[in-house]
Amino acid sequence: MLYVKAPAKINLTLDVLHKRPDGYHEVEMIMTTVDLADRVGLELRRDGEIFVHSSNNFVPDDQRNLAYQAAKLLKDRFNVTSGVSITIDKQIPVAAGLAGGSSDAAATLKGLNELWSLGLSLDDLAELGAEIGSDVSFCVYGGTAIASGRGEKIEHISAPPSSWVILAKPTIGVSTAAVYGGLKLDGIEHPDTAGMVEAIKTNDYAKMCGTLGNVLESVTLDMHPEVSSIKEQMKRFGADGVLMSGSGPTVFALVQTEARTTRIVNGLKGFCDEVYAVRLLGDR
Repeated sequence: MLYVKAPAKINLTLDVLHKRPDGYHEVEMIMTTVDLADRVGLELRRDGEIFVHSSNNFVPDDQRNLAYQAAKLLKDRFNVTSGVSITIDKQIPVAAGLAGGSSDAAATLKGLNELWSLGLSLDDLAELGAEIGSDVSFCVYGGTAIASGRGEKIEHISAPPSSWVILAKPTIGVSTAAVYGGLKLDGIEHPDTAGMVEAIKTNDYAKMCGTLGNVLESVTLDMHPEVSSIKEQMKRFGADGVLMSGSGPTVFALVQTEARTTRIVNGLKGFCDEVYAVRLLGDR
């Protein structure tokens, strides 16, 4: 059994520039990995079949699963006769805006590249990942990057200033399609992507917290007031910076001290069942 770590990501910025002719939205966002990860186990099968099992019952075990899609893509593209049993130990909340499924797919691509002796580079795997989902390319690399296009064009940047990250996910599901559908591109306030890059480059923690921005946040907050409530509680408890990740519903807070992190986590427990305190990973 080969095990691969599949870390979650958060969006420090998420901007939508315009609607593309292909129906997708042109995005520009800064993503970074955090120390909350699924564990993907891969075991060779001689019968050529692909099986998926997850520790979370809400994760599909068929072709809807992105890890399954990753295995099928490699198997078909490179005429692999072997199969694989994929076991996903879920630690990342499901449908949370943290790219859990995409990270599982990326881990599957990297693990099967080794298990099936395909000899592909990370760049090759990232290109394949773009065929599966918008966040998969970033998850293949990990670290910190500016993602553009549909999210598949990756420009690596340095790691952000060290910080605790508190993640809080309310017990609701958010439809990414519905959030993008509710976004009105006229008159939206675009985040300062260049300012965030500068804050990271100069290791300016205060500027990083002050430059957090996500154009999808207002849409999700209107649809789900509980997300807004969590955000306000995080601010009230003294977080340095607070933002929704992706299309939500997870909200994250950046905090520099462990004592304040503990205080905020304890304060959130009454408002939210799923609360995690982790560190920024940031490096590839």
